Amino acid sequence: MLTGKKIVISGVTGKAVEPIARALASDNEVYGVARFADRRDRDRISAAGITPCATDFETGDFSNVPKDPDFILHFAWMRAGLDELDKAIAVNVVGAGLLLQHCASAKAALVASSMGVYSAHDDPHHKFKESDAVGRASSAYAATSPVTKLGLEAVSRFCARAFNLPVTIARLNTVLGPVTAYHGHLCRNVMNGVETVLPGNPNLHSPIHTDDMIAQIEPLLEAATIPALTVNWCGDDTVSSQDSLDQIGVAYGRPARYRSETKDGVPQGNAADSAFRRSITGPCKTSFAEGFTTLIDEIGIGERP
Repeated sequence: MLTGKKIVISGVTGKAVEPIARALASDNEVYGVARFADRRDRDRISAAGITPCATDFETGDFSNVPKDPDFILHFAWMRAGLDELDKAIAVNVVGAGLLLQHCASAKAALVASSMGVYSAHDDPHHKFKESDAVGRASSAYAATSPVTKLGLEAVSRFCARAFNLPVTIARLNTVLGPVTAYHGHLCRNVMNGVETVLPGNPNLHSPIHTDDMIAQIEPLLEAATIPALTVNWCGDDTVSSQDSLDQIGVAYGRPARYRSETKDGVPQGNAADSAFRRSITGPCKTSFAEGFTTLIDEIGIGERP
């Protein structure tokens, strides 16, 4: 773990990002960047020992953000439909570039992209590698995400070379751990008798637990290069949503209802080849089985009627 460093983390109120910021704040000077439209978010972040920095990525005003951090962790993201594409580009692409420019004196930056940049593959079992084709995918969940994630990667590569800033672009897979993340939604669907519609059969993921994300921050920053380095940020286990739903159903004693609905251009799965990431970080320490069982129990105890 990093210690004694000055770290700027954008998107700090995000479900996967806040646990990272909290862990780093125990031994570092952490500045959390977000809109903080809700006062409760600011109060919660402050109570965790993180300095809140209210910003607007759309206008590019980063006057509240320190210009001299040791490291930048960029997670901020706006999900939007195609009717808000211009705003999504302003926030997710231009805004990200302006933040990297603002903090260009940093030793390195970790930029969170997404596995959603990969083009759809005919084989639902295919594990995407960093060298696979990108740019022709649609999204089943957020229409502007694939194109603006690619824009984010492009502007990050530019910033690395223009500002002499070492950058790691981490294509994030499904996050495991937070009760509000993907597998938490699957748990609630089963609990409430809601049918889950999946984009493929099987619908594969390579989830990474937030504990492993925290542990891998430092080696991913150490691996940052000019030109920017690109790596799949995923777990070492690949699992299907269908199997996960069945396991939830057994745990809760309720039938899991789901069906597959494939669409042209939408990847059927999110499976990733983790070999390159393992060469940087070593193996993950939290298996999917361990993290998933804990999540099922946590939601079952806290939310089950």
